[in-house]
Amino acid sequence: MRPTLLLPLLCIGWALLGVACSVGLLPADTWWTMGAALVLVSLVDAWRVRRLAAPDVARDVPDALPVGVQRTVTLALDNGPRTLRVDVHDLHPEAWAIEGLPRTLQLAAESTTRLHYALRPTARGDAVFAGVQLRVHSPWRLWRRSHSVAARQTVRVFPNFAPLAKLAMLGSEQASRTVGAHIRRRRGEGTDFHQMRDYRVGDSLRQIDWKATARMRRLISREYQDERNQQLVMLIDTGRRMLARDGALTHFDHVLDAALVVSYLALREGDAVGLLASGGAQRWVAPQRGGGAIDVLLRASYDLQPQPVATDYLAAATELSLRQRRRSLVMLVTNLRDEDIDDLLAAVRMLQQRHHVVVASLREEALDAVLEADVDSLHDALRAAATARYLQQRAAAHDALRAQHVAVLDVSCAQLPGALVERYLAIKREGLL
Repeated sequence: MRPTLLLPLLCIGWALLGVACSVGLLPADTWWTMGAALVLVSLVDAWRVRRLAAPDVARDVPDALPVGVQRTVTLALDNGPRTLRVDVHDLHPEAWAIEGLPRTLQLAAESTTRLHYALRPTARGDAVFAGVQLRVHSPWRLWRRSHSVAARQTVRVFPNFAPLAKLAMLGSEQASRTVGAHIRRRRGEGTDFHQMRDYRVGDSLRQIDWKATARMRRLISREYQDERNQQLVMLIDTGRRMLARDGALTHFDHVLDAALVVSYLALREGDAVGLLASGGAQRWVAPQRGGGAIDVLLRASYDLQPQPVATDYLAAATELSLRQRRRSLVMLVTNLRDEDIDDLLAAVRMLQQRHHVVVASLREEALDAVLEADVDSLHDALRAAATARYLQQRAAAHDALRAQHVAVLDVSCAQLPGALVERYLAIKREGLL
């Protein structure tokens, strides 16, 4: 229990009254009387606030939250038989962005008041709401008594699954275009038989089914679709490179979001999707298909965090080669530097013995901003030159990979989902698996 600002102000007023009494402006008894009254009033007010029961509080927050996405939390305060003035603050996880707290409320007797505030999780994993902090004001506003109410609550913060909910409402081709993939629609190509249909101008002669044509007495073509039941493995870096930030999220958060998008679309295409996290934190999810596979990937990856350690690409390739025997499309997402190229080349050669490999190398948006900025001083010139030199070395590392017939995607975080989806669909349609 602590005094409010009003009580010290009253004490200062009583002290000024004592000064007036000391110079003879007021009788001395006045000072003693007012002092006794102030002590009596403050004690009675303190006794009354100690008897006031804190309202019951219930928190309404989803058990699963997407990182970086604002959500509304509701606190329901169930008050007792007395009118209360309370300060409310939810003991949310530290460092989360909050709007609408703390709040001061006037609670009517025998009423339920609902308070809404917005929060935005800034890190994935398990997060704890320790309770709700209430400060109940005394009836005469001289004291505030603190209460910690509401049960401790744990929530899970997942990678941003909001785009997946939007993609679920779209067809496969439209969903691919939504994430930024530039795809070229093709008809009648693929390896799996899809359906019989009337002949269309442009169909090749090998598509014509002559038996069906003779039976129907009109030209009938066979239409094929891209082969299904293939396998995609997302190999994501959890080392120090992924600690870089673009905006509020780390590169690793952007990588997880993009990996979930391409995984979701691959599952809709009938393929199996797996995940290997290597570098810092380790995690393996064997390839699986079906609608429930995306939930498995979400639960397996939501608490992954990058670590300030160097990534051993060769060790990751060795582990994947031992775990994944069937030929697959392996999409390695990292932030490639020129000093990593020897280790990465050895890892890629090992994976290429069985798998088709794509390397996505994340580029910091700050690098592009440096090159686009005006150069007004020697410091600016040196900075631009160093950035250009770094990008040149980075491009040389990418060229070394391309010389090994590896598809390399040099993209920013914003471009990553569309680039991964576009490359995945191109590989399927070209029959490279």
